Amino acid sequence: MTVITPEVSLDPAQVGAGDVTHFWRVPRYRDLDCLRATFRRHAYARHSHDTYAIAAVLAGCETFFHRGEQRFAPAGSIAVVCPDEIHDGEPYGGGFEYRTFYPSPELMQEIAEDVAGRPLSRPPWFPHSVIDDPELTLAHAQLHACLSADGRWASEMEQDTRLVDFLSRLIARWADLDALPALRYGSKGILRARDYLDAHMGEEADLAGLANLAGLSRSHFIRAFAKETGLTPHAYLLDRRFRAATRLLQQGEAPGDVAAACGFFDQSHLNRVFKARMGVTPGAYRAA
Repeated sequence: MTVITPEVSLDPAQVGAGDVTHFWRVPRYRDLDCLRATFRRHAYARHSHDTYAIAAVLAGCETFFHRGEQRFAPAGSIAVVCPDEIHDGEPYGGGFEYRTFYPSPELMQEIAEDVAGRPLSRPPWFPHSVIDDPELTLAHAQLHACLSADGRWASEMEQDTRLVDFLSRLIARWADLDALPALRYGSKGILRARDYLDAHMGEEADLAGLANLAGLSRSHFIRAFAKETGLTPHAYLLDRRFRAATRLLQQGEAPGDVAAACGFFDQSHLNRVFKARMGVTPGAYRAA
């Protein structure tokens, strides 16, 4: 198992506020990313992932935008965000402490097929943003500690057992295994603009050109795009660049090269965008 546990403060001003993150990756679980964090000031920008985000809140309360509504995850609950879903996150009240896994759709489908005892056409979908299940929250925290190797040794058998057991129970209790695949929402004009941004993610986009592609005025286009995607066109483009950067950093590419390849102004720009969406620096993410 390859594990690192760097303490990464988001910026020097937040050290005194108690904002601390630990990030590592477990390659043998399809590159499972793990995050342990305490946030009192840090607020995530709206973004999405290629993976699931499954977080257990151990203290305080996190609030986050998800599926068009503001959600609240108090201590003892689990927050679940499925791949490609727009979300953010910030402390509600004095702050919160949580543990997060980012399992791939392939890993989740593999476990779901074990649970169902049959092949599935797609990964599981979770209808609830916040799950009130103290037993599973405890199992989540125990698995997280087992994988972190911070202070105690755990065999691969124990890690495998806890991982499969937790994900199996989460899926069996709370997932919809037969939900229809998520549709690409939006009008044809907005979809054309999204497709263009996806295909030209590393280039600067022209607002007037995107609006013309959608068949709308610039102001109407901005409002329609935000209504249908949850992000402004600019925020959507940053999100796509962030996701592309995540993949390249996982492959070991240097942050400076990643910044250039993904259309960021420079490495500092990549750092700001990445930390606002992942909670750690690109360097710490790559090092894992």
